[in-house]
Amino acid sequence: MELRQLNYFIAVAEERHFGRAAKRLHMAQPPLSQQIRQLEEQLGVRLLDRTTRRVDLTAAGQVLLDRGRRIVGEIEALEADVHQVGQGTTGVLRVGFCGSATYGTMPGLVRRAAGVLPGLSLALQGEMLGPAMEEGLRGHTLDAALLRPPVASPDLEHRVVAREPLVVAVPSGGALDADGPVAAHELQYQDFVACPPDSVLYRAGTDLCRRAGFQPRIARVAGGTSALLSFVAAGGGVAVVPAGLRAVQLAGVVYRELEHAPELELAVAWRREDRSALLHRFLDLVADLRSGSAAAP
Repeated sequence: MELRQLNYFIAVAEERHFGRAAKRLHMAQPPLSQQIRQLEEQLGVRLLDRTTRRVDLTAAGQVLLDRGRRIVGEIEALEADVHQVGQGTTGVLRVGFCGSATYGTMPGLVRRAAGVLPGLSLALQGEMLGPAMEEGLRGHTLDAALLRPPVASPDLEHRVVAREPLVVAVPSGGALDADGPVAAHELQYQDFVACPPDSVLYRAGTDLCRRAGFQPRIARVAGGTSALLSFVAAGGGVAVVPAGLRAVQLAGVVYRELEHAPELELAVAWRREDRSALLHRFLDLVADLRSGSAAAP
């Protein structure tokens, strides 16, 4: 049985008339009658009871009509789904992101994705370190990642989408809870709360201190951004963080600008060989971060 024959039969069964069905199908009546006879011969059953005035369904014909409608509907839905996936308008993308992108970048990006690509479903994995995201991309457990360069793997492409200066998060009521920028050398005698040593943020903070002439005293290492800020709020030390984290207003934490603060880059990374239309629609959307449109409310 061919799909074309099934559509012919459904038209005749719904119209209960060969002439009206032929008109609906934009074809002549004799070829339509011939196709229905061929279908009955192939199936070995009579599908229609024909009279001079109308056409009625046999029991077998009713079964074919009921199930045939579902089959045609499924095929039409499948065609639409395949077209949308091919055009990059629907599907699932698995996206990892670093902890410091959680508050400043991701909310605006998710809102924009919902508005621009309503058929896109984002499976988000947050608070990830760069090496883990690179491994996820290479292992095909992630499709894209928002991370801090550099990107080590030659199998991955990346595009810088934002830059933000470093600031220092300090306990409220402490010695550094004051107005105005702070110079890096003023942090010399403070305990530090830091991200794990293989993170870009850890290296950025220690480089800042070394350029100011001292080695930071790491009192605690936090596995994620929220844990890091919680340690600061509890008086456990100060933390050098990207300016985007100022969006997190946590009781007990004060953010101070740094004099001559270096900037951290945020990039989107993906597998070099990935030609998915959906991925590249998403990459175009992330590129809007450069103009700030993705972060707009």
